[in-house]
Amino acid sequence: MNWQAARDAFAQGELLAYPTEAVFGLGCDPRNEAAVKKLLTLKQRPLNKGLILVAADYSQLVRFVADSKIPQDKRFTVFSSWPGHITLLLPAAPETPEWLTGGRPQIAVRVTAHEPTRQLCKALGSAIVSTSANLAGQPSLTSAAEVEAAFGDQLGWVMDAEVGRAGSPSKIIDPLTQEVFRA
Repeated sequence: MNWQAARDAFAQGELLAYPTEAVFGLGCDPRNEAAVKKLLTLKQRPLNKGLILVAADYSQLVRFVADSKIPQDKRFTVFSSWPGHITLLLPAAPETPEWLTGGRPQIAVRVTAHEPTRQLCKALGSAIVSTSANLAGQPSLTSAAEVEAAFGDQLGWVMDAEVGRAGSPSKIIDPLTQEVFRA
């Protein structure tokens, strides 16, 4: 795997495509507003929907999460979900930008168990934005070839690896209220 090319594209604000547990994802540096807006424009996705961040471990997410707002009695529920195919809505850190949260007080985050995605996050040394590789409202793409055919030169780097065996996108829950937003 050419991790240096991925690191270069990420640092330059380019978009990355990579396999997740169920579909191919599109992502970028969550700290780069121009890159996030480029991704939203490409997907034709409104800013107010917010985005998911995916990471190799919680330490890559903690800068975006108001960790002190996770009650002690809920911490086991939160952290026992990971790594896994579950996205959690956690309190956003005050400095977490609106282009990630969609203006909500929470941030959607996941510590993935899908090894290619974990390796990518480790190689980048960062959490990455994770949204399905498709135009808003269209079917998600499930291979590097499909992604390259659909988005081609609009991407800075495409990972040639397989998606996981999950049959659907990650479940999204608020572990503090147990509300399910996507089953």
